[in-house]
Amino acid sequence: MSDAGPTTPGLAERYAAVTEGIAEASRAAGRADDPPTLIVVTKFHSAALVRELVQLGVRHVGENRHQDAGPKAAELAGEPLTWHFVGQLQSNKAKAVAQYASAVHSVDRASLVTALAKAQTPLEVFIEVNLTDDPGRGGVAPDAVDALAEAVLTAEHLSLQGVMAVAPLDEEPRAAFARLRGISERLRAIAPAATRISAGMSGDYAEAIAEGATHLRIGTAITGKRPAPL
Repeated sequence: MSDAGPTTPGLAERYAAVTEGIAEASRAAGRADDPPTLIVVTKFHSAALVRELVQLGVRHVGENRHQDAGPKAAELAGEPLTWHFVGQLQSNKAKAVAQYASAVHSVDRASLVTALAKAQTPLEVFIEVNLTDDPGRGGVAPDAVDALAEAVLTAEHLSLQGVMAVAPLDEEPRAAFARLRGISERLRAIAPAATRISAGMSGDYAEAIAEGATHLRIGTAITGKRPAPL
């Protein structure tokens, strides 16, 4: 690990602003002693920028494309990082993702559960819930969460952590996250240990914290504008 300080303009200031915003929202929610885990989403950014984040204190990073995440994780293997896969995942890439990711936040179908279990690697998983009426969006319908949870609970090597969702663009974020919280509470009836909620991004993390989010997925508010994909 390099001892040089961050060189990306504004990175340290943006990180400080977001971490203070998280602390403030946690205090407002009565959670000052139980703040959420910050996952910095480094989509399309270089391994060099991730190293700068490590120097700032970041320990959890998120990626949503295996073709980017795999080489990046390999290059940064010596860094004290936990990798979270947060994007849509094809079943044929599940085994490869399980080699570097500690958690997959986007489990949305039984076939993916089977593929991840076949990797025979301990893996934390979140069920992604579609909070919209559009079946083409990522995630499972709210009324199908229980059945998918049962599949995870019976799969070897997988540990069901809870639920994940993105707030719909046409709905007030806190209302959406309140619905997700209700789904989380229902899930705990069949999986008492699945207490985690992965919710909240750059523009709505305060609302997610207010509704019990335990994991935030924040990208551009910290990393700045994403470079174009290769």
